[in-house]
Parts: sequence; C-alpha cells; structure tokens
Amino acid sequence: MADLFDRVLLLKESNIFSKVTTDDLRYIAQALEEDVFFAGERVFDINDQGDHLYIIIEGKIGISIDPDPARKEFVAFIGPSEAFGEMNLVDDLPRSATAHVIEDTRVLALEKSRLSGLLLSYPEIGIGMMRALSLKVREGHARYAKLQQSKEQ
Repeated sequence: MADLFDRVLLLKESNIFSKVTTDDLRYIAQALEEDVFFAGERVFDINDQGDHLYIIIEGKIGISIDPDPARKEFVAFIGPSEAFGEMNLVDDLPRSATAHVIEDTRVLALEKSRLSGLLLSYPEIGIGMMRALSLKVREGHARYAKLQQSKEQ
C-alpha cells in the first residue's frame, strides 16, 4: 500500500482521522510505515509503554483488558480501516489493553514523535483528531446506555 492516495483514503475511513481534512491527511499518510503481524502474535501487551498507533489495512486484531496478556478474552475486535493503540500517544500512560493478532494483519503505523511533529506543524490535524475521538467516546457512551437499558428490561 505504497500509494499515497490509498493511504489517504484509509485514513479518511479510520475512526481516529475521519475528521481531519483531506489536505492534512496527506502529511499523515507520508509519515506512516507499513508493518505485518502474524496470527497468534501480540502487537503489544497491557502495561507496555507504547510509542505507535496502528491502522489496519487488512486483518483482524482482538483487544483484551485482562491483566494476563496471554489470556484471550476479547472486549473488542478491530478490523480494516480501524485504529488501535492511539490512547498511549495522547496520555503517555502504559498500554491499557493487549492487542492479539487474530488473523495475519497488515497495518500502517504512526510513531509518536512523528505525530507530535505533525501536530506542531499542522495544528488542524489535532483538532480533527479530537473531534473523531470525541465521537468515539460518545458512541461508547451510547452503547453503554443501551446495554444498561436492556439489563433493566
């Protein structure tokens, strides 16, 4: 996926960069590095100190919040055009989950220092990311409220 146009399209579909302008996505697309993970591997473990965010090109990742990184009780599955590992780039805290590779997965990775440089040079990227992350939190709240309503019935 070396084509810049394809990378911009993937970013526009992602849950973290969907609200960033297409012009600014070009800068992000140029900073991405492609990587591959194979089924059975872990991209990162809970409590690791991370420095990358990942956007899936193809494949499937299972997210586990169990304190034992080897356990595979998934709270979410991440697929093509979805991002994971983004929290660590914002809050500097250790990873809050383990990312298990369910099927061979190709990703585009963005390293923290490269993102920081982009945010300093192009502040509108940060505003777009905040909008997208806010929507993600709102969706989580709506899912939780729906789950609570179904429990009450």
